[in-house]
Amino acid sequence: RRKVDSEGRRFQDRWKVEYFFTEIENHCVCLICQETVAVYKEFNVKRHYQSRHSTYDKLTGHDRSEKLKQLEAVLIECVMKMVENICPEKKQEFANICLARNTVARRIEEISSDIKRQLTSKGVDFDFFSIACDESTDLSDTAQLLIFMRGVDDEMNVTEELLDLQSLTDQTRGKDLFVSVSSAIDDMKLPWNKVTGIITDGAPAMVGERSGLSTLICNKVIEEGGKAIKLHCIIHQQVLCAKHLKYDHVMKPVLKTINFIRSKALCHRQFKQFLLDIQAEYEDVLYHNDVRWLSRGSALQRFYSLRKEIGEFLETKGQPMRELSDPIWLADLGFLVDITKHLNVLNTSLQGKDAAVNQLYSHLKAFGTKLQLFIRQLSQTQPNTIHFSALQEIMNSFPQDNISAQTSRYAADIASLAGEFKRRFQDFAAIEKEISLFSSPFSVDPDDAPDQLQLELIELHCDSELRSRHQQLSLVNFYRQLDKSRFQEIRTLAKKMLSLFGSTYMCEKTFSAVNFNKNRVRTRLSDSHLRDILHVML
Repeated sequence: RRKVDSEGRRFQDRWKVEYFFTEIENHCVCLICQETVAVYKEFNVKRHYQSRHSTYDKLTGHDRSEKLKQLEAVLIECVMKMVENICPEKKQEFANICLARNTVARRIEEISSDIKRQLTSKGVDFDFFSIACDESTDLSDTAQLLIFMRGVDDEMNVTEELLDLQSLTDQTRGKDLFVSVSSAIDDMKLPWNKVTGIITDGAPAMVGERSGLSTLICNKVIEEGGKAIKLHCIIHQQVLCAKHLKYDHVMKPVLKTINFIRSKALCHRQFKQFLLDIQAEYEDVLYHNDVRWLSRGSALQRFYSLRKEIGEFLETKGQPMRELSDPIWLADLGFLVDITKHLNVLNTSLQGKDAAVNQLYSHLKAFGTKLQLFIRQLSQTQPNTIHFSALQEIMNSFPQDNISAQTSRYAADIASLAGEFKRRFQDFAAIEKEISLFSSPFSVDPDDAPDQLQLELIELHCDSELRSRHQQLSLVNFYRQLDKSRFQEIRTLAKKMLSLFGSTYMCEKTFSAVNFNKNRVRTRLSDSHLRDILHVML
């Protein structure tokens, strides 16, 4: 004779909407009359519903879903009242109990929908907005296109939020990405003529001159009577500039040594124990990952700090590293450690949410000035290595080897790096005047300003009270307090500048969240649920 328990019958989530049943404590309970069906069998559930509650058949679609929510709320209220009378000390524990497996999913969907409604209502008030786009492939080989929006209203309130996550199951050409972005913008009912710019990661499908996403977006904006600019993520360009200093004769031996130590478990254990025994400053070397922005500098810094310990360990393994006894190679290592440290500081300063384009560009300009300082100091007859601590340490360790003669080569390499920075950031240089006018309006000559701003700029320069406010208030608050009728054009420029993205940092950060949520054990997570999760997380 069959046993019901051995048949593996389970509650089906679709019964909730179809028959108004739910699962409580492994029992199939009717939400309308609170009666229980003994066996998880659709025939029994359906028979109960049709014989007792067939009048609910008239409810369909959204009305039926809303009725389900009401019935669940009533059930929760009844349970909580019962708990208050029987065991009030357990009230909080019962309040945290979910009714079914998909309750959390449904709540996330509701929160996500509410966030989207709020964003839609804010979008109506936007005077200008820009978008940031980036595309990557998840673990299920689905191309995910992230679209972020940064909008500014008339009160200078800046909103930076995830606009949409579009899943692409076919090709990822520029026109395919354009269709997805257009769908996201149109769904939010955002006017195209208010788009001020688009920033991407520089992939061919994004920045193609004729059919790239940025070009298609800008053409669409022009058709609608607006004007948008194309920008390449300032962080991605900084990383590409950092790779200009290859120094393969340093990197290859360093990476070979790190891989030798860490690739075999026994060798790795022995090395860590060796460092522990001699009480070294660090416990291990770091792997280098070319994709991670700060990995190169971190791996080099750790290798340099442990260079003596690494040399001793390799001697015991019969694999001596001859470069560690070469003063010129060590000087090159020290220089590379120092310059990558400066590059990592720049990269870190460019990261973060809600960063205005003028703030990011100021960091970039400051670094360019630092490079010119380094060139002058290292080109002197008596080189000044005050900002290159590792190089200075090597020079002090080998005074007889005349390492200072190498500094002219280092100065030439820094000059080449400075040239690469100048060459790459042409898109930001093209709007440098607008950035300067926005961030320092009192230092710009009215003759050099656009025609429509000249008269207002003269009014601004001659107002001592406004000059004092500019020094005391934040830039956003300063423009927020400007008279709307008196400085209309200047406020318009400020809103356009505030609406621009300077980097795709939020896209990169969100892709980390995508990989965290859609991992190897959750590859079947649906695209819609992933989108809802990201809306709530961010």
